[in-house]
Amino acid sequence: MTLETLEAIKPWLNFIHPILMWGLLAATLYAFYLGIQSRRVRFAEGDEKKALIKGKFNQRHHQLGSIILAVMVLGTLGGMAVTYINNGKLFVGPHLLAGLGMAGLIATSAALVPLMQKGNETARLTHISLNVVLVGLFGWQAVTGVQIVQRILANF
Repeated sequence: MTLETLEAIKPWLNFIHPILMWGLLAATLYAFYLGIQSRRVRFAEGDEKKALIKGKFNQRHHQLGSIILAVMVLGTLGGMAVTYINNGKLFVGPHLLAGLGMAGLIATSAALVPLMQKGNETARLTHISLNVVLVGLFGWQAVTGVQIVQRILANF
């Protein structure tokens, strides 16, 4: 890749992170739904439990959660990298700090999975609590991200 090619695509790099994150927010909300269904399976009995088990909610939640973990961490790093490439610095503010906090929250939440698989209810409740906070922060990040994109478009 030549320097000219990089300069030509540089302005468009600003939009990869927001598009990726909006898709990730949708996937996170779906994973939240799968987690709720997985919990319903755990407490259901009889025919209701048999019907819910067919949905494989636990397996789907775990698989989607793994993808979300990877994309969130890489998306966070990518957003920071693009900001640095385009501006020569990072803008330390609420959007960046909350994004870094979200990366830490999701890593901590994922680290609880082995304990949850062993039946540790405290780990399960902590996992749920961390992810509720994560979804709340993610919603706020979406709003502040749109504000940043609007500023970028104004200078485009």
